[in-house]
Amino acid sequence: MTEHTASLSRDRLLSGPFVLVSLSNLFQGVAFNLFLHFPGFLSELGAREAQIGLLFGVSSVASIVVRPKLGQVMDTRGRRGVILVGNALSVVATALYLTVHTLGPWIYFVRILHGLAQAVLFTVLFTYAADCVPEKRRMQGLMLFGVSGMLPIALGGLLGDALLARADFTLLFQTALGLAILAAFLALPLPEMSTPGSGDAADAPAGFRKVLAQPRLVTVWGLTAIFSIALAAMFTFLRTFVDASGIGSVGGFFGAYASVAVTLRVIAGWLPDRVGAKRVLYPALATLVAGFLMLAFATSSHDVLIAGALCGAGHGYTFPLLFGMVVGRARTADRGSAMAIYTALFDVGVLLGGPLLGFVIEIRGYTAMFITAATLVAIGTTAFAVADRGRP
Repeated sequence: MTEHTASLSRDRLLSGPFVLVSLSNLFQGVAFNLFLHFPGFLSELGAREAQIGLLFGVSSVASIVVRPKLGQVMDTRGRRGVILVGNALSVVATALYLTVHTLGPWIYFVRILHGLAQAVLFTVLFTYAADCVPEKRRMQGLMLFGVSGMLPIALGGLLGDALLARADFTLLFQTALGLAILAAFLALPLPEMSTPGSGDAADAPAGFRKVLAQPRLVTVWGLTAIFSIALAAMFTFLRTFVDASGIGSVGGFFGAYASVAVTLRVIAGWLPDRVGAKRVLYPALATLVAGFLMLAFATSSHDVLIAGALCGAGHGYTFPLLFGMVVGRARTADRGSAMAIYTALFDVGVLLGGPLLGFVIEIRGYTAMFITAATLVAIGTTAFAVADRGRP
């Protein structure tokens, strides 16, 4: 192999493991995003908005608690075993939804188990993808992998609409189970990509707490936390907003959302590597704010579609850009812990954002809730811009 050929091989994005982990993430994502409709199931059981927010939040507790150990295991023992365990948990948890018939303690147990499974898979699959991506094309590669996480938002919304138009939630849960099994099957051939634990102190993992406190990452953690809290406005309450207002549809909103996000990632995924991450990040966050405000004052299905497109454009860049900053600023030996923290912040967002925004809805309504989400993002972006000045 010539030096030129070796260089091309190292810079290749579509390696076998990258394609396989993307496909597994795609089907796992569709299974998970069918639960965009889960608030409708809870409403049928008699839950109010605050309780719906609590049920979404409680599933995050176990996933947050497990993150430090998860990061340690990935950094010291590798990713493959964690992927297999996560898929097994996902299959079991999804199957258990078929046994839920009331709002009693059992539904809380199932939500916690499902949250744990998603925590493991969300963290390890994105970490594995980061291992596969060549450094020179990191942002583009993470953008491309992100398509396998964004497409399921549209597919989950649209497929859920179609299933519920023809049957009840039992069929939706059965479909999610089948997809979770397929994702687990696709993950079986994945080889180990990391090289954990050389024993050299200089290359040893620093540990979860030290990575959490690293100055070059603290500002990213803060902005990610704000971003994740705001996302609860859509991923927890879009279903009940549509039901209460009679405007638009879950499938329509998330179809526009994911279509725009995927298009940007595929066609213009190279842009952050070319012009700089922050020059793309700030306009993306401003677009997300505009999307929330569009939802706040929506009066027609057309408005909801435009809001979905705006929010999708914002999310389409923001998530992989923050992801890329974490990968770029953390040492390779600490990548598992860094990704455990990054993905845990999205569970923190559900845990805090679900009950908080649900309370705003009950007191002031959906318009105030979406304005609150927009305000949080605007304040968080401004604070990050000031605190992170001078860093790439």
